[in-house]
Amino acid sequence: MGKLYIVPTPVGNLADMTFRAIEVLKSVDRILAEDTRTSATLLRHYDIHTPMMSHHKYNEHESVGRIVDMIKGGETIALISDAGTPGISDPGFMLSRECRREGVEVECLPGATAFVPALLDSGLPCDRFHFEGFLPPKKGRATRLAYLASLAETTVIYESPKRLGRTLRQLAEVFGGDRECAVVREISKLHETVHSGTLAELEKYFDVNQAKGEFVIVVGGKKEEKRSRREENSEADSTP
Repeated sequence: MGKLYIVPTPVGNLADMTFRAIEVLKSVDRILAEDTRTSATLLRHYDIHTPMMSHHKYNEHESVGRIVDMIKGGETIALISDAGTPGISDPGFMLSRECRREGVEVECLPGATAFVPALLDSGLPCDRFHFEGFLPPKKGRATRLAYLASLAETTVIYESPKRLGRTLRQLAEVFGGDRECAVVREISKLHETVHSGTLAELEKYFDVNQAKGEFVIVVGGKKEEKRSRREENSEADSTP
């Protein structure tokens, strides 16, 4: 029986690729790629000639069973996405789950993912955080926003440039315009930037400045409201 490797790839700078990831991609029988054209650039850069096979969110339901059979038949396969760690807002979970169910060994290499550097770049608390990924585009969006607004820990959201302005506007409306936030753009790329401020300030900034690239929104958690001295004394008096 073969094995499935889950291999992170750079989210920006190609030099972020690990030596081990290169070694694995050169040694496996086949590479599953989210977009073979995008991944071809990475493979050429590192002189990797392993055959690729397309595996993305539009075909994974149909292809998972066949891939598991290939591995059970002896093939060792590596799964990569266009950027970052497969399964984190990218295809990967379904294949990993099916391999586990079928007794196929799965090994995930440590490596790049966009939300960790964005979280640390933001300067917001990172001892506890909630990773949301992409918000629902329509159905369930309001419910998710209301839930996220109630969290005490930092929230991390992925967003595209086309929807960034709308999302910041909705976050300001639901979370409150004074909530701390950082918008991190183009992680590990030449034009990486971090814009910090309140949600209201960032909404205003991106309303007049065109959003380009890939974005991670990091929003501070809900702060505990300070109670008045009268409320505290009243509670103390009622304690048996």
